[in-house]
Amino acid sequence: MITDNPALMDAIRDRFAHVDACPVAGPRVFFENAGGALTLKSVVETTARYAAIPDNQGRDNEMADDLVRTIKAAKDGMRVLFNAPDGDIFVGESGTELLFRLIMNAVLETPEGRVIGSTLEHPATRSAATRWSKIAGKPYVQVPHNNATGTVTVEDYRPLLSPDLRVATILHTSPVTGMAVDVGAIAAAIREVALEAIIIVDGIQHASHGRIDIARYDIDGYVISPYKVFSRHGYGVAWTSPRLNALPHDALVGGPEGNWELGTRDTGAYATMLDVVAYFDWLGAAVSDASDSRARIEAAGAAIHAHETRLTDAMIFGTGNLPGLADMPGVAILGGAENPAREGLVSLTLDGMDAPDLVAALRARGIRTHTRKADHYSGNILDPLGLPSAVRVSMCHYNTLGEVASFLAAMKEITDAQKG
Repeated sequence: MITDNPALMDAIRDRFAHVDACPVAGPRVFFENAGGALTLKSVVETTARYAAIPDNQGRDNEMADDLVRTIKAAKDGMRVLFNAPDGDIFVGESGTELLFRLIMNAVLETPEGRVIGSTLEHPATRSAATRWSKIAGKPYVQVPHNNATGTVTVEDYRPLLSPDLRVATILHTSPVTGMAVDVGAIAAAIREVALEAIIIVDGIQHASHGRIDIARYDIDGYVISPYKVFSRHGYGVAWTSPRLNALPHDALVGGPEGNWELGTRDTGAYATMLDVVAYFDWLGAAVSDASDSRARIEAAGAAIHAHETRLTDAMIFGTGNLPGLADMPGVAILGGAENPAREGLVSLTLDGMDAPDLVAALRARGIRTHTRKADHYSGNILDPLGLPSAVRVSMCHYNTLGEVASFLAAMKEITDAQKG
C-alpha cells in the first residue's frame, strides 16, 4: 500500500527531517535507521517549544496545569500505541538505563530461583542480567540462538525452562541480524512452567517497524528508545505490569505509591512521544478505513511491514535490471537470503573487503550504512560466525525502492571492481 502509492510516499517523507540529505554531507540515502531513525518534523518543533518553558508540573499556574495534561495525554496515547490498557508508562534516561532498572528490581526482589535470557540479546539485557543475577545469587542461563537464521524461537527456550524460573528477558528484534522473535509464544511457554516469572522485553529495535501488542504478550516489562522510533535522543520509555510495579523499587520516601520516576521529568519527552503516536495514527488512516486509533495503528504497522518486506526483498533479490545481493559475487547475507523473520534490515559481508572499507565505499557513493564489529555490542552474533565485522543496511518505511536501486547500483560497482 505504501510501495505502490507515490503520493502517500511523498506525504510520509515530507513528515521527516533530513529525509534525503545530511545537513553536513549533502544528498545521501539513509540506510542507518537501526542506529537511529529519522526524526519527525513535529518532534523537532515540539522539542523546541517545551525546551523554552521554565515551569514545572504541579505548580499553581496555567502552564503547570498544561504540562500535567500533556503528560497524561502522552501516557494515554502510548497505551494505545503499545496496546497496554493496564500497568504504568514512564520515561527514563535511555532504553538501556530502563532495561537495567527493570531487570535489577526483578532479579533482586523475586524469590530464590533462576534467570533466563538468550545469546541473541543486546548487551543492555545480557549485561544487566549478568550483573544482578550474580549479586542476587541466582543462576543466569542464556538460550543459544540459531546462528544460521539469526534468531531464537520458543523451541530453543523450552529445554531450559523450569518452575524455579523467576526472571526472563526476551529481545523482540535483533539490531544485528534484523530478525524478529515471537515474544508471545516464548512468554506463553514460560508461563506454562513458571506462571509468576517476571518477563521483560527489549523492544528497542522493533518499535520503528510497528506492531507492538503488549496485551497479547502476557509480559511484565517493555522498553523502547524513542530516537529509534522517530523521536529524539535523551530519554527512554518503559511500560511495566501491575506485577512488576508491585515489587519494591527505588522511590522517594513518602512519594506517590508505585512511582518509578526519580525527579522531575522533561514534559517535552512525553510530548514528543505524543507526536509519534499521532504519526502512526495518521499513517493508519492513510492506508485503511479504520474508525478508532488502535485499529489505525495496527493498520499502520501492517503497511510498514509490507513495505519494508518489499524493500528487503528488492535488496536481496534485485529490482529492475539490477541484481540483488543474493546474486552478487562474494556477498554473504547474515540470516540467509530467505528469512521470514527479517524486519527491514540486511547485514552482509563482502569477500576481500573489510566491513569498514565497504561502509566507506558506500558512503563515497552517497549511501549511509554502518559497521557492526565483533565487540561488546555485536560479538555475541558475529563471533560464532567467525566474522570480525559486518555491514548493516537498515531501512524504514520512509525509504523507497529507488533508494534500494541506488544502493544496489553502488554495490554492483564495488563488487565489479573486486572481481578485477
